[in-house]
Amino acid sequence: MSRDNAIIRPIKKDDDPKIAKAIRAVLIEMGVPKVGTAYEDAALDCMTETYDADRKIYFVVEDGREILGGAGISPLDNYEGNICELQKMYFMPAARGKGLGLQMMEKCLSFAKEAGFEKCYLETMPYMDDARKLYRKVGFEALDGPMGDTGHYNCSVWMIKNL
Repeated sequence: MSRDNAIIRPIKKDDDPKIAKAIRAVLIEMGVPKVGTAYEDAALDCMTETYDADRKIYFVVEDGREILGGAGISPLDNYEGNICELQKMYFMPAARGKGLGLQMMEKCLSFAKEAGFEKCYLETMPYMDDARKLYRKVGFEALDGPMGDTGHYNCSVWMIKNL
């Protein structure tokens, strides 16, 4: 796969099983616990429906007919304030190292800003070094603890960015 062949676009209904499979495969590859993380989220099996709401969007990376990853923006769960969350940003190995993560971040953060959010929050794992490097590159800063209540109690790295 090359960067030139990849398309980043909003999710469609027939992408749901493909993105669920891709996300779960990446989480297993990374050794992420299956509980207290995105792995067990019911939303994984109905992503189009989950993100079909005001101030929400989910983008996928498509190469041909294959879905190789994605990321979304949604208001931060269980939080009073104008903060969104970058959610479920995962890429299969074939999509890594090609600049697609940066493209995806730009697309998601642009949507968040246009949707009127003031800040963007995310949660990740301490050993996801490449992801944390990308997040820092686009301006995310570390937090001392979680915000809201996403249900991802096994994610122990929290970051935020002013939009």
